[in-house]
Amino acid sequence: MADNLPSEFDVIVIGTGLPESIIAAACSRSGQRVLHVDSRSYYGGNWASFSFSGILSWLKEYQENSDIVNEGPAWQEQILENEEAIALSRKDKTIQHVEVFCYASQDLHEEVEEAGALQKNHASVISENPTEAVHSAYLPSEDESLCIASCEMLTEQTPSSDLETALEISNVKVTGEADKHDKTCMKSASEEETSKNVPTTEGTALQPKKTRITYSQIIKEGRRFNIDLVSKLLYSRGLLIDLLIKSNVSRYAEFKNITRILAFREGRVEQVPCSRADVFNSKQLTMVEKRMLMKFLTFCMEYEKHPDEYKAYAEITFSEYLKTQKLTPNLQYFVLHSIAMTSETASNTIDGLKATKNFLHCLGRYGNTPFLFPLYGQGELPQCFCRMCAVFGGIYCLRHSVQCLVVDKESRKCKAIIDQFGQRIISKHFLVEDSYFSENTCSHVQYRQISRSVLITDRSVLKTDSDQQISILTVPGEEPGTFAVRVIELCSSTMTCMKGTYLVHLTCTSSKTAREDLEPVVQKLFTPYTETETENEVEKPRLLWALYFNMRDSSDVSRNSYNDLPSNVYVCSGPDSGLGNDNAVKQAETLFQLICPNEDFCPPPPNPEDIITDGDSLQSEASEASVILEANSETPKESASLGNPEEASQ
Repeated sequence: MADNLPSEFDVIVIGTGLPESIIAAACSRSGQRVLHVDSRSYYGGNWASFSFSGILSWLKEYQENSDIVNEGPAWQEQILENEEAIALSRKDKTIQHVEVFCYASQDLHEEVEEAGALQKNHASVISENPTEAVHSAYLPSEDESLCIASCEMLTEQTPSSDLETALEISNVKVTGEADKHDKTCMKSASEEETSKNVPTTEGTALQPKKTRITYSQIIKEGRRFNIDLVSKLLYSRGLLIDLLIKSNVSRYAEFKNITRILAFREGRVEQVPCSRADVFNSKQLTMVEKRMLMKFLTFCMEYEKHPDEYKAYAEITFSEYLKTQKLTPNLQYFVLHSIAMTSETASNTIDGLKATKNFLHCLGRYGNTPFLFPLYGQGELPQCFCRMCAVFGGIYCLRHSVQCLVVDKESRKCKAIIDQFGQRIISKHFLVEDSYFSENTCSHVQYRQISRSVLITDRSVLKTDSDQQISILTVPGEEPGTFAVRVIELCSSTMTCMKGTYLVHLTCTSSKTAREDLEPVVQKLFTPYTETETENEVEKPRLLWALYFNMRDSSDVSRNSYNDLPSNVYVCSGPDSGLGNDNAVKQAETLFQLICPNEDFCPPPPNPEDIITDGDSLQSEASEASVILEANSETPKESASLGNPEEASQ
């Protein structure tokens, strides 16, 4: 039982995001006693991945539990005269402006209901302005048999009442009236019966075809989806890959190479040649352009050796610098948006050259692009490090909230936590993820926001012979001051979506709500599934389901912005808007060095035969010797499998 934990640890970590999980693993590996708790019912926090039923459950938590607070024993009574408390927040306020839209046809047959895919009395989540949502050019009209923004929860899920964490969502309205519900969701059942007898244009368009995917199919295949809350990739020579290899945590995960880099130019999607082979095989570039591009990319790989060629342009933007390099507009666009992955105003010359060199440096290590993606989603990575922590003795408690930090008034050091059961747990160091701090602690903090969208589509944005492409696309901002939108398209071989569909992630730094920021890009690349064109007439992929939300970005918040934090309380930020994970790794290593200044950061694990457990150490010397001899005698037999991490993981 989690209410009977040991009373003392060396390090207590609150939150299971990627930085916290890396630190917990590093501390446990260095011999620290680690307690790792999370008030949520899942690992990863805002770095988590969910099945389709899981994402509906996540949405349901925000709908129904936003005002529910789990009352535990009164912790105020345990605070002594020479102590004071820092109360922690009981609500997660990092996610806002959630809007969900379903475009796939609602084939509500009896057998689907019996399977528990759809509940008769489910609620619908709609935008705060229902009229605007219904009449948007991007949404189906009232006449169409579609469910707008429906969030049905599978009966196989854990009931929301079992989730002890109360989460909050803003700008979302819950509608439960039967009449509204019938107009939006359940009307499709009666229309479906009508369409069997009366041939209409709309009915014809919704007839099941080879490529038609219905909402009930998505529900039935929901376990094949792994939907990331944060969309990132791993640079093949980035800090996270190096850490995964060094610590041998890579054996807990599998990865796929991103197969192509795309660009959106003049209203169409094109593939960008980035490797030497791609450049020379490209039919988009002339021979002159190929030579220009190879010459410039060769310079970027060793630009530090030729400062005279770029120092004079150091103060101007990278976009302006490219115009001085005898590159055609076509090449300038590819280099700026798809290789350096920046915008006209975001980077200066040196930043652009550095980004281009990093891109090129990562090419060829694992494939023709610089990026890797973890199978089953980004949410696997925090769990991999949590597993390493547990292997070395870390204790894990999900659904376990912390009510407050206990601070000694004289030393101004944090000495303990009080959990939801009223248990006081002592520790030397405390790591807290930003979302757990209350408004009082964060009253002077200015947060940025990330706009996120997750889409399920029926085919790729750029059709090729293979339907198993993993792509990254950057769509530049249309107006000055607007941010570029990063699009990552995942196929079913990544184990993140069902066969015949694609999972598309859109990300940008927020300037408005997520839907306002991202819907214009969605409209450029996709078409609603409800339109009546035949497959031959539709050029864009069809949109089946869409989720929009804003996520807090606390990555650039200074520690000094928080009010009165003790020196042994360390803050971990949530996900940032960048493509890679370097910020999380740097943060984890910096905080680890503060806790364990003379220790190696996540060194390789020892040979399993060399590990002696506490039970072994209590035995007599003779018994110890026999155990060691027995282990050594088995070493030659097992060393072959231990020597290859990939084989071991399989």
